[in-house]
Amino acid sequence: MDDKGHIHLVDDDPSVRTSLSRMLTYMGYTVDVYEDPQSFLKHSLPVAPAVLISDMRMPGMSGVELQRELLKLERHTPIVFISGESQTQEVIHALKNGAVDFLLKPFNMDDLLQAIHKAMARDRERLQNYREQVDARQRYESLTPREREVCQLVIKGLMNKDIADHFQCSLKTIKVHRARVMEKLGASSLLELVDIMRELEP
Repeated sequence: MDDKGHIHLVDDDPSVRTSLSRMLTYMGYTVDVYEDPQSFLKHSLPVAPAVLISDMRMPGMSGVELQRELLKLERHTPIVFISGESQTQEVIHALKNGAVDFLLKPFNMDDLLQAIHKAMARDRERLQNYREQVDARQRYESLTPREREVCQLVIKGLMNKDIADHFQCSLKTIKVHRARVMEKLGASSLLELVDIMRELEP
């Protein structure tokens, strides 16, 4: 069976941890279980693609507080909350801060699997975007200093002649620089070049 992704399961109820981890492992996910948020923060590794399934009400730290700590750490693993009880404000807060779903116990397993599937798809997209950004950064760093200067002027909309006048060089030289910029960055049009450079923005 193909690896479907990783699940972090945080719940203070041993029976929930046991039953869910067995079911999710059978479904093809790799699963790590934690009895409380503190253990998760201390021992978990930021792998991807992954989904965090967390209880909302736990001793010491709530699910919302765990979510807040992860945001501080810039860990953006999608979260599916499960809870035996909830307050409307908790649900609103969790969803506004990026939680994928909020399921009340006892929940339908199909609903949980759908939530996991949605969350895993979101994390795969995030991972793909990150890889594309890293790749774009590496390609941009392969440009020479002059090619970077030309690139910045090109995406500002300057024509080759204007860029040549700016550097007081021949039009042919600028055309060569521009062609190398497009080739190294893998852009086939000005629009693609602008999109690539936008990916590099912090």
